[in-house]
Amino acid sequence: MTASTERVGIPCPACSPERETVHELLSDGGQATVRCTECDHVHKTTLPEETTIQRDVVVSQDGDSFKASADVPAEEVLAVGEEFLLDTEQAIMTVRITSLELDEARVEEAPAEDVRTIWTRAVGNVSVNATLHPKGGDREGTRSETVHVPGDYEFVVGETDELGDLEFTVEGVHLRDDAHGYNHEKLDHDGDMAFAKDVKRLLLRDETSTAWSAW
Repeated sequence: MTASTERVGIPCPACSPERETVHELLSDGGQATVRCTECDHVHKTTLPEETTIQRDVVVSQDGDSFKASADVPAEEVLAVGEEFLLDTEQAIMTVRITSLELDEARVEEAPAEDVRTIWTRAVGNVSVNATLHPKGGDREGTRSETVHVPGDYEFVVGETDELGDLEFTVEGVHLRDDAHGYNHEKLDHDGDMAFAKDVKRLLLRDETSTAWSAW
């Protein structure tokens, strides 16, 4: 979780030595090189240090959960749906904010300083539940499967894919509540695509060459 350093607010010795103006960061280091966006003056300066605060983080992964902590820029506004890298005892993982807990309520957006606990879900590698229908259309042979894929793995309605011993065609995708950037909660038109980390359940047609039998 990092704040953008491409633009910074600092005084310009050429046009505004007494007040801050927006500067573009050209290079950082001990002495950063910046350019004033108001007068284009290029100069070197020491960037102000960013103040961070530590917040508790709860991570949900495959039905289990564990606690960690993160250093968050004090002036940052956190929001449900945002993703960030979290350094935990288990590993460095990508997580998505699912809820923000304040002293007396849970909200979808809040300044970091007001947040007590950041509730998240691991999205770097995910387990996706799937309903698999037999190729012949016999609904009695329908079964459930779970596929394990990277969070940015793409499932496209109408396309045939292979994962492990499974060969299937995607017929529909039910999206999670925290999925953003999609037009509908269910995708069922050929060409519709969803990332695995956004999927609640897949509807698949079994294309495996060896017929599966309940017997």
